[in-house]
Amino acid sequence: MQNRQTNQVFNFDKFPNFEKDIDLKQRAWIEVKGKAIETNVRQLRSKLSKNCQFMAVVKADGYGHDAKLVSEYAIKGGASQLGVATLNEGIKLRSSGVKKPILILGNLYTKRDLIICFKNDLMPTISSIRECLICNNIGKHFGSKFPLHLKVDTGMSRLGFEYDKFVQQFEKIKSFENILIKGIYSHLSSADEATAIDSQSITQLQRLKFNELLKQINLDRNNEIKIHLSNSAGMLLSKDFHFHMVRVGLSMYGYSPLDKIDKNLLLKPALSLKVKVAFIRNIDKGVSVSYGGKFVSHRKTKLAVLSIGYADGVPRNLSGKINVIHNNKFYPQVGSITMDQMMVDITDSNEIKVGSTMVLLGSDGDKTISPLEWARKSNTIPWEILCSFKNRLPKVQVD
Repeated sequence: MQNRQTNQVFNFDKFPNFEKDIDLKQRAWIEVKGKAIETNVRQLRSKLSKNCQFMAVVKADGYGHDAKLVSEYAIKGGASQLGVATLNEGIKLRSSGVKKPILILGNLYTKRDLIICFKNDLMPTISSIRECLICNNIGKHFGSKFPLHLKVDTGMSRLGFEYDKFVQQFEKIKSFENILIKGIYSHLSSADEATAIDSQSITQLQRLKFNELLKQINLDRNNEIKIHLSNSAGMLLSKDFHFHMVRVGLSMYGYSPLDKIDKNLLLKPALSLKVKVAFIRNIDKGVSVSYGGKFVSHRKTKLAVLSIGYADGVPRNLSGKINVIHNNKFYPQVGSITMDQMMVDITDSNEIKVGSTMVLLGSDGDKTISPLEWARKSNTIPWEILCSFKNRLPKVQVD
């Protein structure tokens, strides 16, 4: 009789087994506010020099926010171009229907990759004459000019033509008939440093070098080559860094790379990280928790086991250093963060149950936890925090 009643309540035939039917909020997930991205882009664009364009940098799956979603709302906010790191990232955006120009900020050096780039209407970053020659041959073969951006190293010592050789090499590049130079750019190495505003800082010296280079190559004012140097920090630092376009990542997602910014610039964080309570355990005083037993309870303790760990992108070196939020209250994480789970001390709560939602990043009531806080506590940068979130964390748009 009991079994018959149970089967009437739980009709197992109605429970699907397919992956697509799994609740996205079943364990842990990222919530993204697309309108926050749009608002941030509009605000940032209002600070640009006249006629300066906005490239939305959406690499690393839009800094963990979902590149397709971010691209959509960045374009609504006025972004005229998009930047990605890899060929695959660019192809995915094209496949999703994105029509705006897309620059691959990483390096493509094989003929095969550059052909794929060309056929998907993507622009490569070019750092050598050899790469220019390959692109020129590809353009000739397909009977169409290959659009690309030239990068010059002004102090990053990463990608780009050698600064001292570029003027001479540029004269040769201009003779290639089957490429279309859409941009010339460099990258700032230290614009987020507190000293960046100082006249003798690395950042200011890079700007001066870049300006000198532009004078030497003597571009025709009527050409359509976009000159760009700034990342988020450079864009916020001074209009002297704006040129024809800025490449904005972190600020677009709601976080400033600078300690001091315009008080009227109210950036809105677009991401929240949430997790369900999977289990609740009560332990006595003097009981160790998690690997290594580094945390030992000093009282009878109630623990919530959360279904998220370092395999999802939560840094293990934050173990015992962070809080989570539930119903406008902070609760401390205790013990070592494990691959798939972490424990939280909820002794002082009578309302948290299995299935309750807790906030790791974002806001609940007037309480907020930011990636900037995690970055400080783990001795890293907010870019790394945001880009660490793995694909097994579903992205859920909430506006």
